[in-house]
Amino acid sequence: MGSYWWYITVLLRNGGGCPEENEEILYSAAELSGSIGTEVQGLPDGTRMRIYYRSDEDLSYWRGHLLDALEPWPDVRLEDMGKIENQPWSRQSEDAFPPLDVGKGIVVLAPWHKGHESSGRIPIYINPGSAFGTGYHESTQAALELFERCRENIGAVFPRVMDVGAGSGILTIAAIKMGADFVRSRDIDPSVIDEIRNNLELNGIDAGAVELDSGNLLSGVNGPFDLLFANILLDPLLEMLPHVRDVLAPGGIAIFSGMTGKERGAFMEELSGIGLEVMDEMTKEDWWGVAAKNPA
Repeated sequence: MGSYWWYITVLLRNGGGCPEENEEILYSAAELSGSIGTEVQGLPDGTRMRIYYRSDEDLSYWRGHLLDALEPWPDVRLEDMGKIENQPWSRQSEDAFPPLDVGKGIVVLAPWHKGHESSGRIPIYINPGSAFGTGYHESTQAALELFERCRENIGAVFPRVMDVGAGSGILTIAAIKMGADFVRSRDIDPSVIDEIRNNLELNGIDAGAVELDSGNLLSGVNGPFDLLFANILLDPLLEMLPHVRDVLAPGGIAIFSGMTGKERGAFMEELSGIGLEVMDEMTKEDWWGVAAKNPA
């Protein structure tokens, strides 16, 4: 066993089945795909499972095996994937979430580390929980760093921001703390809304500056927005791409992350077809993100 494991998080809404049946479906898919272990979270309207895999194969290898195993159950959605250090899964301690410097001027901290911020950095307080986006995931770090670099390179703030797949709300909080007047913060999972609200309070952000809602990608969203964050996975990003320019202001910027480096080619091919201009891109470990501009 290596020094880390891969994990993939999946979600199955209750739909026509009972929670016990949903768990059986997810356990079956995990076993068929070669999992070495699972963790289950029961939700009011579904079941979330984190599935662990050995690190002797690439993450894309396990993702492919899991998608094959899930073929009979198209309602199962991949939410998140990444790396976790080889330590007891039950370990939950303050030491597990030390302050994390991101980019040139951001530090992400759990609330119990208030007072230990890095000098000169903008603090973002996130309560580690079930929602994706604590700041320790490389795709979230890529999105934050791309945002920071875009602000620095063009010397602008972004008054109106759209955050798709908000998770913990970390990108929403970063946008407000770095000059945004308003953020629409959306996630497909309604159970994370309270968690985002709690993190906004931790950071002293006025609730009136953020509109929280649950919905699918950009469905029903009207712009224009000066900045769009989308820190999700490749498939929903590709689904969303044709609608991005409909909500992005002329000269506005979209930051896409949540993809592996091996998925770069597929995404860039689709991105070139919608008329956005690539400004910057970044690789963090196995993860890749890109910033693109809507021509004025």
